[in-house]
Amino acid sequence: MTATEHGVDRELELDLYRRMHLIRGFEDLVQSLFLRGEVYGTTHLYSGQEAVAVGFASVLEARDRVAATYRGHGHALALGVDPQALLDEMLGRATGINGGRAGSMNVTSPKDRLIGSFGIVGGSIAAATGAALALRRTGGVAIAFFGDGAMNQGYFFECLNFCRVQRLPIVLVCENNGYGEYTPFQEVTAGAIRARAEVMEVPAETIDGMQAWTVRDAAERAVGSARSGDGPFFVEAITYRYVGHSRSDPGKYRPDGELDRWRERDPLTLLRARLEEAGAETAALDEIEGSVAAQLAELEQRALVAPFPEPQAFTEFKD
Repeated sequence: MTATEHGVDRELELDLYRRMHLIRGFEDLVQSLFLRGEVYGTTHLYSGQEAVAVGFASVLEARDRVAATYRGHGHALALGVDPQALLDEMLGRATGINGGRAGSMNVTSPKDRLIGSFGIVGGSIAAATGAALALRRTGGVAIAFFGDGAMNQGYFFECLNFCRVQRLPIVLVCENNGYGEYTPFQEVTAGAIRARAEVMEVPAETIDGMQAWTVRDAAERAVGSARSGDGPFFVEAITYRYVGHSRSDPGKYRPDGELDRWRERDPLTLLRARLEEAGAETAALDEIEGSVAAQLAELEQRALVAPFPEPQAFTEFKD
């Protein structure tokens, strides 16, 4: 492996770049398929937040566990969930990661350390807390991803208090993308977000969630602290979603120019610039982008011809 001037090996940074492009391209594909009527139910895309999931996933071990949100496609792909099985799931096919029955919001893959994606706001916090109870006997760490809107849910306060008292190995990652559905978080959330953890004497950091290497550095500190027995760690990652809250949201509530300003700090663009500065060849980066595009085209073709699940009849009455 070749170390870069940033202290991270080149192969790892290129892998981060590939995974982030896979997530972005996957979400673009899901949106396209949804508009064509191929995706059933709703969708919540992760576009713009890729650096958070990829940065944290890059420091996890096989014994760790992750609880994601209903915006969980990015977390799943960052953890290594088979993208074909994930796309098949989006289309409700029998070959999906959950047999076509979880859809977009409830993807689960225990073999990939993903204990669930939760449609309930803050539900991931409770699930990760339960996982942390078991993991303290194994040396593993539980990760809970959630949005800024979950900071006003009872789950957060009750679980964080319990985790602190029990010194559970858990990292709580608030992906603060600026909005709780359609409402700017400042309009509904009093005070600094990280202060809510600090008041319980939980170590906390606020980081730039658009830069993958910054996220990875914070993840190493947070996960290392939790794994060492110091109890919970809280990270607020400042990020931004480039799409609406869900399929039915055009995002017209955004102030003029806000989206453009955030796109200037696109996490994919920032990581590419970092790699180029460190000496990565343009052709190698272009090859990664091209291979991801080709991979997604193949995924689409296979997903569209995959079989649907056989209907199942459930009844409380038996013959």
